Amino acid sequence: MADDLGHRATRHAVVIGGSLAGLLAARVLAEHAEKVTVVERDRLPEGPEARPGVPQGRHLHVLIAGGQQAFDELLPGFMDELTELGAPKVGVPEDMVQWQNGRWYRRTPATVSFFTGARPQLEWLVRRRVLADPRIELIEGTETVGLTGDSSRVRGVRLRERGAGADKQPRTLAADLVVDASGRSTKSADWLADIGAEAPHEETLDTGLAYGTRVYRAPDEDPGTDATGYYIVPNPTQVYGGVVLPLGDGHHLVTLSGLRGDEPPTDEGAFEEYAKRLPHPVISDWLARAEPVSPVYGFRRTANIRRRYDRPGRRPAGFLATGDALCAFNPIYGQGMAVAALSAVALRKALADPRRTATTRTVQRALLDASRQAWDISAGADKKMPGATGDAARTGPADKAVGWYLSRVQQRAAGDPLVGESFRAALTLTAPLTSLFAPPVARAVLFGPPADSPAGPPLRREP
Repeated sequence: MADDLGHRATRHAVVIGGSLAGLLAARVLAEHAEKVTVVERDRLPEGPEARPGVPQGRHLHVLIAGGQQAFDELLPGFMDELTELGAPKVGVPEDMVQWQNGRWYRRTPATVSFFTGARPQLEWLVRRRVLADPRIELIEGTETVGLTGDSSRVRGVRLRERGAGADKQPRTLAADLVVDASGRSTKSADWLADIGAEAPHEETLDTGLAYGTRVYRAPDEDPGTDATGYYIVPNPTQVYGGVVLPLGDGHHLVTLSGLRGDEPPTDEGAFEEYAKRLPHPVISDWLARAEPVSPVYGFRRTANIRRRYDRPGRRPAGFLATGDALCAFNPIYGQGMAVAALSAVALRKALADPRRTATTRTVQRALLDASRQAWDISAGADKKMPGATGDAARTGPADKAVGWYLSRVQQRAAGDPLVGESFRAALTLTAPLTSLFAPPVARAVLFGPPADSPAGPPLRREP
C-alpha cells in the first residue's frame, strides 16, 4: 500500500489513548476512515470524574483562547456546552490580580479570556460528543504493548487487557494507520525499535519545577476586591509561583510551585506556610481566609519533551504521534489542552489538503508545526530558569537578542495596553509570536515612555 493517508487508503485507524488528544484525533480521522478504534488503558467513568490515566487530573487546567477556537471548530457549539455546565470564564487582565517580572498588571478591560474548571468535566464532554459517532469504537481497560509491521510500514497494534481476571495474552488489531496519543509516558521508542525502526530524537528541557495543588472553598465576599483569580508568575530571579482560580460552586484550585530541591510540600499545614515565600502576601492572605476541602496533591513531571519525527530516520509509514506523545510542555503554562485541539485541526487540514497527497511525513510535520509556538513559549521561558537542564536549554547569540526584546515586552505588557494585548494574544495562541515584532508594538516596546503599573496588588478593576 502506498504511503497515502487519504480516505481511499485508510480503512481502519487505531488511536492509542482516549484522552483529549486521542479523542480529538479520532474525531478527525472518522471523516476519512471507515472505522476508528480508540484504545484506552483506563476504564473510563460514566460521568465527569477523575481517572488514573490523567496524572494531572486533580491539578489546575485552563483552556486558553486558541484552544477555545479549535474546540469549537472540531465540535461546533462546544464552548456553549462547557459554559452551560458551569465552567468559570476569567477575563484577562480585568479579572486577575497578576504579578510578573516585578510588576503588577493593570486590570484594564479583558482582551482575552480562558476557562477554568475541573479537567474531568471538559474531558467527559469531549468523550460524550466524540463517542456518539458510530464510526468510532472504544476499547477500554486495554493497553498497547507494541506495533505490528516492519520498518517500512506499521500494520497494527498489539494489545493486552488490564485488570484482575483479564486475558494477559497479547492480541493483534490490524490497522492502516496508528496514531500514538498515549501521552508524555509513551513507549513509542521501544515499539518502533521492536519492528526495526528508529525512534525520534528527544529534545528535553527540565527546570525541575514542581507544584502542589489543593481545593479551597472561597472566603466570604471581601468588599476590598472584585478579583476572580490571583497569579504570581515565577521568573529567574523569583522562582516561586502561585495561582488561585475558580472551579465553580464557590470552590477554587490553589497551586503553588517551586524548583527542584525546594518543592512545595504536600503536608497540609506546610503547604500554606510555603505560600509565604511568594514575593507578596496576597495569596497567603487569601488562603488564611479560605477553607481547605481537599488534601494537597503534588506533581513533579514537568519537563518539556519534543520528539522530532520530522528529522530524517528509518521510520515506518502509517504511524503518527500527537499530543504529549509528540510534544509535552511544562504544564505551568496551561497550553496542553489547547495544543491537543490545535493539533487535531492541523490533522484535519493536512488530510483534506487538495494540493498534495497526505503522507505520513507531511502529516507528522503538520502536527509538529501545530505545537511549535507553544514549545517556543514554554521552552523559551524555561531555559532562562536557574538549574535548567537538557539539550534544549542551550542558548546562542540569537536567543540572547530575542530574549532581551521579549523581556522588554513583558515589562511593558504590565502597564501598556497595546503591548499587553499583543502579548496575551501570543501567549494564548491566537496570534503568532511574530506579532510581538509588528511596528506599532515594537515602537512601544523600544521607544515608548515608561508604562504605569500599580505599586501594589490592583484589587479593583479599573473604571
